[in-house]
Amino acid sequence: MLDQLHHIGLTGTEAKIYLVLLDLGKAQAGVLSRKTGIHRRSIYDALDRLIEKGLVSYMVENDKRFYLPADPKRIQELINSQKAQIDQILPTLLAKFEEKKSKQQTFFYRGKEGIKTIFEDQISEGKDIYILGASHDAKELLRFYIPHYTHKREKKKIKLHALYAGKRHDSPVPLAEVRYLPESFASPVSTNIYGDKVAILVWSDEPVAILIKDKAVSQTYRKYFAMLWEMGKE
Repeated sequence: MLDQLHHIGLTGTEAKIYLVLLDLGKAQAGVLSRKTGIHRRSIYDALDRLIEKGLVSYMVENDKRFYLPADPKRIQELINSQKAQIDQILPTLLAKFEEKKSKQQTFFYRGKEGIKTIFEDQISEGKDIYILGASHDAKELLRFYIPHYTHKREKKKIKLHALYAGKRHDSPVPLAEVRYLPESFASPVSTNIYGDKVAILVWSDEPVAILIKDKAVSQTYRKYFAMLWEMGKE
């Protein structure tokens, strides 16, 4: 129970004192010190805090002060109070987070899970995807994930416009327009353009990616894609 009481905001000392008081019913500070092994001065400080929280009260008998535990239901009241305070400041915290988030325009990802994050973002964006240097390596590196990605893409009717370099592959790409550039354009780097975002993916055993969120950058890459698309062969 000590850990649970600690998680709701009581210190270790406060939690020990409260539990001992529940066992004893009432006790003086000296008894609490002996029972808990906590220095008497720390006992007094913790008792003052527990009194402020409404978890402990005291009474005087024969000029001696005895401390009593409050009903444990008071703990639920404390939790409700904490939640109310969080609910009050949460809109401000979220506003600050979103303001900061909107200024973050470049994100870095590493590994297969990072690449999946970008692909899932494409699904969430729901816009057509333009791919410069589409890579067949993606199907191999993410062979268990790509079918799920393709299913989601088809379900949301997100179309691919893919430019491959080099030889043609017979396997069709669902819901996609595909063109081919000469072998000289081949590269392990693939660029995905969607919405106001550009994702630059480096396909290697440990793939890495840079995601740029910037409308001007996206428009520039889209123009470059259109120029190469005209060069491509079906």
